[in-house]
Amino acid sequence: MSVGIVLGGGGVRGAVQVGMLQALFEAGIRPQTVIGTSIGAINGAAVARDPTPAVVDRLVEAWMSPAASGVYGDSWARQLRRLATSHTHLQDPGPLRALIEQMIGADTTFDQLEIPLAVTAACIETAGERWFDAGRVVDAVLASASVPGILPPAEIGTEHFVDGGIVNSIPLGEAVRRGATEIYVLQVGRIEEPLVAPSGITDVARMSFEIARRHRFTREVASIPDGVTVHVLPSGGSQPGDDKLGAYRRMGATRRRIEAAHTAAIAYLEGLAS
Repeated sequence: MSVGIVLGGGGVRGAVQVGMLQALFEAGIRPQTVIGTSIGAINGAAVARDPTPAVVDRLVEAWMSPAASGVYGDSWARQLRRLATSHTHLQDPGPLRALIEQMIGADTTFDQLEIPLAVTAACIETAGERWFDAGRVVDAVLASASVPGILPPAEIGTEHFVDGGIVNSIPLGEAVRRGATEIYVLQVGRIEEPLVAPSGITDVARMSFEIARRHRFTREVASIPDGVTVHVLPSGGSQPGDDKLGAYRRMGATRRRIEAAHTAAIAYLEGLAS
C-alpha cells in the first residue's frame, strides 16, 4: 500500500488541512506521496519537507503568525494604488514568498524533500496545467498559489503561472497517476456545501464558479480504478463570512478552522477503524 495525501485549494480555508494532518498523524497514518495545489501546495510542501507530527506545530505557528496575516494585509487604499500601477494585481507577492521560504527554506529543491511532492499551477502561455516535481520548491509553490487579480502571475523560465486551483482544485487523479493506492483528500469544505438554483445574479456567478471548481474532482472520484481507496476528510464546516468578497483576507477564524477540522477528521478516521 502506498499512502498519498491530496491537498486542495481554497485560500484561508486551507487552515483546515492543518487539523486534518494532525488527525492523520495521531492515527499513525504517514504519507509517502504529497500532491498539492494553491494553498494545498504550501501546506503540502511543509509536510514533504518534514513528514512527521512535528510539522503540525510548525504549520500552526505559521498560520497564526503575523507573517501569515501580512500576506493579504495591505489596506484597500494601498491595494487600489498597486492595481493602478500594475494593472494586474492588488497584493505584493513578497510576503507570501517570505512565508514559504520560512517554512521550507529559500533554496530547497524537490529532490531534497523527505518524500515526493508534486504541485500544479496554471500556465498562461499553454492554457493548461503544469506539474512541478523538480527544481526550487519555493518558485513552484508560489506559482501554484498566485491567485489571479490578487497576486501577479509567477514567472518561471519564459512562462507565467497563476493559481493551480483554476485547472485542478483537488488533484486526486494526479495522486492515482503517481501510484498512490490509499489516498486521503484534504479538501477545504466547499465540496461539502450543496449547490442550489440561483436566486440572484451574485448567486449565478458563485454557482458557476463552484461548478467549474468541482466538476473535475467529481469525475475523478467516479473513475477511481480498482485497488485504489479514497478517503475524503471532512472539514468541520464553514465559518461565518466565508461567502463574503473579502473572505480570502480573513485570518481571524484560523484557530477555529483547525480545531473543527481536527475533531471532524478524528471522528471520520475512528469510524474507519470501528
